[in-house]
Amino acid sequence: MLHARLAAIDAEPVSRDEPWLAPLILAALLGGVALLALAFGNLPVAAPLGVTALGAAAFGWLRRRPVDLSHAAPAIAPDFALVAAGLNLCPDPVALTDGEGALLSLNQAYRDRFPDLPLPLHLGSGDEAAAALSEAGHLALRDGESQAIDLQGTDGLLTVSVKRVGQARDQLLWRFPPSPRSPLDVLVSRLTGGEGEVLGEAGVLAAAVDADGQVIAANPLFMRRTQLAPDDAVRMDSLLDGAGEGRVRLAAEGAGGQMLRLLHIPVAPGSGEPAGLALLFATGETPGLAEPASLQALLDLLPLGLALVDRDGRFLTSNKAFRRAASLDEDKTLPAFPSDLVVKEDKAAVADAVRRNSRGPAMSGDLAVRLPHQPGEPVALTIAGLRNLGEASVLLLLKDNSEEAKLKRQVAQATKMQAVGQLAGGVAHDFNNILTAIIGHCDLMLMRHTPGDSDYDDIQQIKSNSNRAAGLTRQLLAFSRQQTLRPQVLQLPDVVSEVSHLLKRLLGETVVLQVKHGRELGAVRADPGQLEQVIVNLAVNARDAMLGSGGGKLIIQTYAVRADQVAELGSDILPIADYTALSISDTGCGIPPSVLGKIFEPFFTTKEVGKGTGLGLSTVYGIVKQSGGFIFADSKVGEGTSFVIYLPVHQEERTVAVRAAAPAPKVEETWGTGVVLLVEDEAMVRTVAERALTRQGYTVLTAANGEEALEIVGRGEVIDLLITDVVMPIMDGPTMVREARLTRPELPILFMSGYAEEQLRRSIDFDNVAFLPKPFSVQQLSEAARRILAAR
Repeated sequence: MLHARLAAIDAEPVSRDEPWLAPLILAALLGGVALLALAFGNLPVAAPLGVTALGAAAFGWLRRRPVDLSHAAPAIAPDFALVAAGLNLCPDPVALTDGEGALLSLNQAYRDRFPDLPLPLHLGSGDEAAAALSEAGHLALRDGESQAIDLQGTDGLLTVSVKRVGQARDQLLWRFPPSPRSPLDVLVSRLTGGEGEVLGEAGVLAAAVDADGQVIAANPLFMRRTQLAPDDAVRMDSLLDGAGEGRVRLAAEGAGGQMLRLLHIPVAPGSGEPAGLALLFATGETPGLAEPASLQALLDLLPLGLALVDRDGRFLTSNKAFRRAASLDEDKTLPAFPSDLVVKEDKAAVADAVRRNSRGPAMSGDLAVRLPHQPGEPVALTIAGLRNLGEASVLLLLKDNSEEAKLKRQVAQATKMQAVGQLAGGVAHDFNNILTAIIGHCDLMLMRHTPGDSDYDDIQQIKSNSNRAAGLTRQLLAFSRQQTLRPQVLQLPDVVSEVSHLLKRLLGETVVLQVKHGRELGAVRADPGQLEQVIVNLAVNARDAMLGSGGGKLIIQTYAVRADQVAELGSDILPIADYTALSISDTGCGIPPSVLGKIFEPFFTTKEVGKGTGLGLSTVYGIVKQSGGFIFADSKVGEGTSFVIYLPVHQEERTVAVRAAAPAPKVEETWGTGVVLLVEDEAMVRTVAERALTRQGYTVLTAANGEEALEIVGRGEVIDLLITDVVMPIMDGPTMVREARLTRPELPILFMSGYAEEQLRRSIDFDNVAFLPKPFSVQQLSEAARRILAAR
């Protein structure tokens, strides 16, 4: 910094407007002459000169200007030569651009791959690739980083990774790594390299064949004996003549050519495609398998895990890919038998399959086995019989399909949860109709009975149980993400603070509650009441898990997760975005791995019969998912469990929404007058609603479906309010309302349904419309009707 400042000072011109400079120079000159006169003893001359010098110095001091310290050192432009030197440390092509895509710096690998030095945005071939590159740049500026794979570029397939860099975070770093190579490409590169030479020296003709059976690469011996030119495009079968008994001759050598044995090793076993490695051996001698150099070159050439087994079921050899898949060190000797590679339960099946393929007819098949280092993830072991290949009688192909199995389980779990959610939503809808009738009849009976009657307590008990059943249906709707939410923009610490007092009472004296809040938390958009239910459910479960150990600690934390930190979490399903996280951890007994994958399923519980419905965590799961968030559980037996909820940061408005206190419910007068058209396909619900509205003074017309309701409207009768179910056979409620509004545009509508309002919002989006969720009481129906008619 000091050298930079000195350089900046030297570069600044000296100001000519310095009024103090001339008097000081004159004072110095006069002072020097006065000293000389004094030295020669001429006091009369020295005295006036000295006085004059002091006066000039004083005048210059008074004329000085204060030093302006406001001028900072000029900004130092970045040294792009130094940036380019740093970029050259990366072996991949790298370019640095501004936010608009203008090129600022690049490395030598970029120059070598793109000699014309085009801008990164111009490297795509075609509109689709150009749009993908532009989108990658925009996403990187927004999210911090992005990537695009297998784009059609000017020089072939293009893979790009874009990252936002710079002090102002307004520059883009474009990196173009090589596209992933397919097993067939790896095979071609090996065959045309040193491995192909080794096979040729052992007398093995080797060629790579694509899915169409066309030769795409071969070792020099194969090219020489088949007289194949490098640019020739021929099929493998056109180069060979069958000689019977599984033997072939080269067509270029004619009928007198040497007998050869053909061995084809596919790159994708079981797919039925001919793509793979074709090997030709002389039949008069062992085809090079007895020589270690040629054998190892043959096996290591393949990207698949491959091993050969003799007739006694013992390993002959294997390649590097097989050792990696079996988690064996390269310098470690193979076990004696293939069954030694698997867990105890799978040993018999592997030994039996090897024995059958080594002694019986040549065939192949797949076997799912488990390896000791990964017993929970089965892998595919392909066992194929070999004949006329020296000592080898069985070929083993080992494929690590743990990722594939993991994806299959995730898809199956997601599909199962979706199907169960749809079932739960449908059950809740039908059950709500039944509960509406039960609660309504209870209300009507309570109007005829007063406290003290013999039946009053029984009716109250029926109604109480019905309300509990209604709570269960709400939990089912929460799990199926079909409940009605009232989202607000809020801060998670505010929600935790409001519910913490309740938690202290629920947890008891043996559980210590610890709350921690992070800084710079983004606002989220969610239903505060539902979030409180999530926290309470998780806290109660944690309390129950700690009861066996006499208590423990419950830790609730909130913290921010930036978009550039999401990749570090290691989750494949969490999108790149800014999140506000809520973590609830306990020191309880933990959850076994066999149970951890089922905890969010409805009606799954580990509690004793009668102590849990199994809907607590499924309700939590549904609320979080319906709020646009994600929830993950991690647990170790004996150490505790941790639930982490990620809610996306609300982007439209960063300000914290103040939650107004809910006003106390007012008892409204439900008596009214007017004509009400009631449309409901369930007879029991229609009967209860009709009696309830009639008792409140309304004239009620009823219809069992939409068509009957339109007939009543068409008769021209006076109708002050239309109350209709949403989902009905023949004609649903919204369709009927649209037809009725053609002749009566100002007719007020009250929709009622057992489905959530959020789920039906698009279909009931009309003016002058209200919604009443099922199940409802007689009081709620009367208040809703009164409210709508009073607003007219």
